[in-house]
Amino acid sequence: MRAERQVATMFVLSAACTVAFVVSYFTLDVGTNWTTFGGLGASTLFLGVFLGLALMLIGVGIIQWARKLMADQEIVEMRHPARSSDADREATVAALTMGIEESGIGKHKLVRRSLLLSVGFLGVPAVVMLRDLGPLPKDVANAAEGTGLQHTLWGVKPGVRVVRDVVGTPIRASDLQIGDLVNAVPDGLFDLHGTELQAAKAKGAVIVVKLAPDEIKSQQGDQWDVGGVLCYSKICSHVGCPISLYERTTHHVLCPCHQSTFDLADSAKVVFGPAGRPLPQLALDVDDEGFLVAQHDFLEPVGPSYWERER
Repeated sequence: MRAERQVATMFVLSAACTVAFVVSYFTLDVGTNWTTFGGLGASTLFLGVFLGLALMLIGVGIIQWARKLMADQEIVEMRHPARSSDADREATVAALTMGIEESGIGKHKLVRRSLLLSVGFLGVPAVVMLRDLGPLPKDVANAAEGTGLQHTLWGVKPGVRVVRDVVGTPIRASDLQIGDLVNAVPDGLFDLHGTELQAAKAKGAVIVVKLAPDEIKSQQGDQWDVGGVLCYSKICSHVGCPISLYERTTHHVLCPCHQSTFDLADSAKVVFGPAGRPLPQLALDVDDEGFLVAQHDFLEPVGPSYWERER
């Protein structure tokens, strides 16, 4: 029958679209070019189109099946009591049996097999996308490259310079005035591109602030400042928002997302809000030219909690 072939064709095309989704997932690089079509990248565009078509073709095929192949007969069903009884169960079984017979699923083998094919293939994308749940943090951690949740670019070599964000110019300690706050990143960050750049910046972004030495109540390490210049992670320890709302008089820095407040004069301890830990401090020093450099990497992972961290 013509209608049967139409329905089967839709189900087979749905399976083909699912296969195309899987192929696109592995062959199209996410990349950084988001202007393939309408501001969308190639990966986003084709994954959405193929998965959407796979679902749509199954839906349209089932509708066409109901319209063209199922029996068009009005059925009157008497109202039964709400309680579950033997009669109710018998009526339910009879209705299901009648529905199966009227659908023709036993008679139209081509439709049945193509439907099973399309629905079976539809589970493949869910299995394939489980790949994005890995690898585990410990499997990608590399201190020499600053990769993994435990490491940043501050630890790739001794004496990484502290440079201004966006412009990338080094910061001389003597140029900072009391009360100044500068958004900074590790030198070499802008040599990276794409997702590597974004991942490194998300972990390595810092704030540099200068206080009067007698205003510093405590630090997370011995002599981690340079003449009152302190450096802390810019990433909130609650859910990872960037922080730079600074109150000069109180030396507090505020997270704009959930209002966690940290005291930069007292080891960046939490004084208000849902954050559970202080901002990690970066130990500073100066090089031969007087520019700020990091003594070593953060001694604890920056940002919010995750399963593998100790606290």
